[in-house]
Amino acid sequence: MIEVHDLQKEYVEEETPTRALCGVTLSIKKGEFVSIMGPSGSGKSTLLQILSFLDRPTRGSYTFQGKSIDEMADQELAHVRNKDMGFVFQSFNLLSRLTVYDNVEIPLLYSDILPVKRRTLVEEAVRSVGLADKLHTEAGKLSGGQKQRVAIARALVTEPNVIFADEPTGNLDSASGLQIMEILESLHDRGRTVILVTHETQTAEFANRIIRMKDGMVESDTTIVANRIRVNLK
Repeated sequence: MIEVHDLQKEYVEEETPTRALCGVTLSIKKGEFVSIMGPSGSGKSTLLQILSFLDRPTRGSYTFQGKSIDEMADQELAHVRNKDMGFVFQSFNLLSRLTVYDNVEIPLLYSDILPVKRRTLVEEAVRSVGLADKLHTEAGKLSGGQKQRVAIARALVTEPNVIFADEPTGNLDSASGLQIMEILESLHDRGRTVILVTHETQTAEFANRIIRMKDGMVESDTTIVANRIRVNLK
């Protein structure tokens, strides 16, 4: 699904370049659950932004589902991002005065899906994260864990091929964080590709592969034993 080779990213501030990525090469197959870990400044968030089409690399190649992003204009990147990618962020990014239904429906408003079909997709997505009884509740009245479940439903509603999760448990207590990771794990079990950025080891170990970043490079890329996290938590 994803192939990157010699990926580099530089930011320039006051004419001084800063290298955030220094030659990252990796591939991610369809259906994998991958965690990207590393300390602040390691390049993990920059890598996620490039993989999710939120930024472009300075140098190197990136092929998504067999097509180079160099061949895609910004408009096509936006179309692929909305159709094939779902996003879950640490800060939820919900509109607090809108209902759960309205928040989850937002990605569908940019498509040509008919309203009746949109309603079905929204209701199914909300039901899948266990919030069917909150469908018409304002997002601002929900707990942190519930808000993150709404964010996951919003990520699912377009039926994307890959879900990007950036520190999805960072603002949650341990019990709520565990619920969120179990939802992501169940999505992976049903065939979704999940790419997670986290600094928490127990959260990362829900994945079946951990990529560790350091100084803009891949320090290690390891497959872990299935279900080890459940032993640690119980």
